[in-house]
Amino acid sequence: MPTRAGGKGKAPKHRVGEAGMIRSELVQQLIDENPGLTPRDVEAIVTTFFDTIADKLAADGRVELRGFGAFSTRARGARTGRNPRTGEVVEVTAKRVPYFKPGKEMRLRLNCEV
Repeated sequence: MPTRAGGKGKAPKHRVGEAGMIRSELVQQLIDENPGLTPRDVEAIVTTFFDTIADKLAADGRVELRGFGAFSTRARGARTGRNPRTGEVVEVTAKRVPYFKPGKEMRLRLNCEV
């Protein structure tokens, strides 16, 4: 298992007042809500779900989950940047970055309109 910040292999603590969820918390919630599935099954499902989305995006595709949103990539052009420590000018190559656009139902839910 890859280690996290601090190199101790522990999940980062949430900041006070921050509502967040990390992967292990998602897996645990799914295990709690689906007692008929083993923890190994739930972990395999979550891994497959995320890997499938990442693989499709890497193949320059788009993944749309109705009511939730759409994952896609956007192109960022090459540019001249600056090293913040030294101020040295550096060339930043063009790249693709992940993008998420929430669906209508998600936007309504976030704004307490559902």
